[in-house]
Amino acid sequence: MSKYVYWHLPGFCVFKGLNTTVIDLMKEYPNCFHEGYRIGSVYGTFPGAIWNGGRTILGFTSKNDVQRIIKHYNSRNIPVRFTWTNSLIEEKHLTDTLCNLIMREADNGQNQVLVNTQILEDYLREKYPNFKFISSTTKRITSAEKLKEELDKDYFMVVLDYDLNHNEEVLKSLEPVADRVEILVDEICFPGCPKRIAHYRDESLKQLEYEIAAPFECPNKQQTKSFSDCMARPAFISNTDIESYIDRGFENFKLVGRGLPQSLVIDSYVYYLAKPDKQDFIREQIAKRLAQLQAQSQAAKRR
Repeated sequence: MSKYVYWHLPGFCVFKGLNTTVIDLMKEYPNCFHEGYRIGSVYGTFPGAIWNGGRTILGFTSKNDVQRIIKHYNSRNIPVRFTWTNSLIEEKHLTDTLCNLIMREADNGQNQVLVNTQILEDYLREKYPNFKFISSTTKRITSAEKLKEELDKDYFMVVLDYDLNHNEEVLKSLEPVADRVEILVDEICFPGCPKRIAHYRDESLKQLEYEIAAPFECPNKQQTKSFSDCMARPAFISNTDIESYIDRGFENFKLVGRGLPQSLVIDSYVYYLAKPDKQDFIREQIAKRLAQLQAQSQAAKRR
């Protein structure tokens, strides 16, 4: 492979230990991972940030936590990508203290934002022009014509709607700009879901109102989710099929994980990133190091 392939990992906060472990393992054991694979970014949000969309992430984040986590990834040359995709943002939300603090602390030329609404995108471009702007899959762009219009705009990348993952006509049309297209390879949601936009809006409202008690009536609702569920979806792209996308010029691939069990995320990392004959070893290393991190955390709490 003559060029790099970039993988974008979920949950820079909630999966911090896992993401760090995988990043470090790829550096320590390069022969255990596919040649040319790199981590392109870690995406997600800090708890309590109202600009966040896609999945509701409540909680509290201090300035020290923001600084520490951004430095943690950036010092490893990994961009932090904020999911500023809340679809209900209004002008009154633009001056939010926490979200603007996060942007100021991350304003070093390394980091990125996913955008959905024009009002927030315009604000961010004016206030924080050093970030790379990425068009989110939450826009639900499913026509080739509208996708072309999106790629004609000033975006660093556009995330493909997963329902187009195997659309040969669309993929062929994207080949000239394939390096600016990011593909979500293991989406767990149903194809062509008629409630997807409504679900995003519901998550956005919960983020704005700090409320998660009322469940959304989702046709994909189930008690537990696993990587095998992802593999059963029509949009799934297998680790053996990835090569055909790379041959066409696609080099950015995104993995799901926000709001999902860590076990599912581990399975996806091992499946896609590690060589088949090294997957057991990498899985063992991940389990061992995560156990060490947990023990260290528990010891620190007892002090």
